[in-house]
Amino acid sequence: MNIIRYRHFFLFFSGALVALSVLALIFWRLTLGIDFLGGTLWEVGLRTDPEAEQARYGAGGERLTAVELKDFFEKNLGLKDVSVSPSENQRFLIRLPHLGEVEHQSHLGQLKFKYPDLEEVRFDAIGPAIGKELRQKAVWAIILVLFGISFYVTLAFRKVSRPIKSWKYGMITLATLFHDVMIPVGLFSVLGRFGGVSADINFVVAVLVVMGFSVHDTIVVFDRIRENLLSVRQNLNFAGLSEIIGGSVSQTATRSVNTSLTLILVLLALLFFGPSSLWYFILTILVGVTFGTYSSICVASPLLLLISGTKKSSHAL
Repeated sequence: MNIIRYRHFFLFFSGALVALSVLALIFWRLTLGIDFLGGTLWEVGLRTDPEAEQARYGAGGERLTAVELKDFFEKNLGLKDVSVSPSENQRFLIRLPHLGEVEHQSHLGQLKFKYPDLEEVRFDAIGPAIGKELRQKAVWAIILVLFGISFYVTLAFRKVSRPIKSWKYGMITLATLFHDVMIPVGLFSVLGRFGGVSADINFVVAVLVVMGFSVHDTIVVFDRIRENLLSVRQNLNFAGLSEIIGGSVSQTATRSVNTSLTLILVLLALLFFGPSSLWYFILTILVGVTFGTYSSICVASPLLLLISGTKKSSHAL
């Protein structure tokens, strides 16, 4: 496929996705986890001992449900803003306001008295001040990585100034990284609004992984464009530059797709057969890598052509 010939379609598609993601973020925002807001994440589970199950449930009795556990926290323990979601193997993730250690032990004792076969899997409590600090550091980490990578690309391509200035490579890299970050962020805004999915520190790590992988593919394409431009001695018009950029994309597209496909297959395997606790972490990387590969091939190069500064003739693509 001639990527440059269909550049308007690709750019419109990407622009629409980014616009929808931005709107989702503005209107619904991200549902932040306790890592950033402070609070308690408590995971409890039921022992799979058959005798214990028989003692509590009897033959054919119903198992403990998330609704029953939520009612216990709200009515028996007097806690508000409690969220209980079922996990794997009769485990439950409980999100609630910050609890001190004294309250933790007291509530745990009442839980075990009510449900003798229940055991604690993990208990994480983060204060509001620590959550705010983590939130600020996460935002700064993403911003600094965005501009740091863009600045590095500008330096790496400083010897190529004809007909595209090196800072334009850095600008396009920044734009594609923003594209690759905003789509998973928009997805999590939708999941948070309609599915109660929260963005925690794992989400930030996944976004940083996506940025690193995405820029790798983009630099491979840009480097081939640079090599082909250095081999041309005469001045290039829009049509000539289009041909070189399109040819460079064709030379690297197969490599980029095959490299990404190997990672995507592994991520799909982890998504369906891996631990449920990492499901959204893997989903974020999967979505980011998929659209990162797309942007490095179908977005970065057309954008580079559009801001190159070369004049478009009536015979140009």
